[in-house]
Amino acid sequence: MIVDTPSTPTPATGRHRAARVGTALCWLTVVPTALWAAVRLVGLDRGPLVQALAFTPYVAGFSVLALALALALRRWWPAAVAALAAVALVGVVAPRALAAPQPAAAGPTVRVLTANLLAGSGDAGTLVELVRRHEVDVLTVQEFTPEAQTALDQLGLDRLLPHRQLNAAIGTPGSGLYSRWPVTDVGLRRNLNGWGFTQAYGTIAVPGAPPVRVESAHPSAPYAVDQVGPWRADLTAQPPATPDGGLQILAGDFNATLDHSPLRALLRSGYVDAADAAGKGLTGTWGPYDGDLIPPVTIDHVLVDRRIAVRSVRVLALPGSDHRPVLATLTLPTP
Repeated sequence: MIVDTPSTPTPATGRHRAARVGTALCWLTVVPTALWAAVRLVGLDRGPLVQALAFTPYVAGFSVLALALALALRRWWPAAVAALAAVALVGVVAPRALAAPQPAAAGPTVRVLTANLLAGSGDAGTLVELVRRHEVDVLTVQEFTPEAQTALDQLGLDRLLPHRQLNAAIGTPGSGLYSRWPVTDVGLRRNLNGWGFTQAYGTIAVPGAPPVRVESAHPSAPYAVDQVGPWRADLTAQPPATPDGGLQILAGDFNATLDHSPLRALLRSGYVDAADAAGKGLTGTWGPYDGDLIPPVTIDHVLVDRRIAVRSVRVLALPGSDHRPVLATLTLPTP
């Protein structure tokens, strides 16, 4: 009688199996980063990809790890694809950590602070103290409520920044513009899509500089797939820069990062993102600040005319809000 005996795996068989596992692992890490790079470079921010693209800086870091894994395992085809993805993603993200050359503006210094108050929940005392401590000249606020307006004035904001255009509203639509200097041509623009956020604006007469139009920006949020259309429409409707006309500043909660194509299109009209110009473009402004377990992303911005020099940007803290205020120190051109 013949008895079959189980075959014993040879060392070569084990090595082949390990090699296949290693190759599969490499492709599993490389392919997602390559697809992400393609989506980001082409600008395919549609549907659920809009929210995902906000986390591109984290994927850029992961792409370097994917490349290191492929190289360590000597998987050359995955390594080649990983290298292309890493170069693409790091190439669009890394410059935000590097300060850029600034125009030779020689006018007055203006400090602009923007803060989302989370339906008026942001601590009024802290906000007024930030204005006082940092000698803020212009303040824009979003999700600005009547209660917040009263509390801010009771704490002395009306004396620090006496000129204003305000639209306090219950809930999240409210908006406000405060200034150290007189404000003319004031108005209010309502985003007609999504949440219907309002945007207070006015032209500020800064001594020794041309007039500057400042607007408190607050496009709709792409919090769900069916809100992506309104989000895109609100961003597209933002006032473009006027490089051959008057100076403009948009400061607020844009609900978009530099990895979103509508915001990049707005910048191409003649704006500069102040944090990006100052090498602070990777500092998160929204995410875990009210307890949500979301990695920080940069959706609050100060966009300035390209003729304005950005001297510094700081991201501060505001208890009670899920956003962090952004402070930009700017030098305006002379008349």
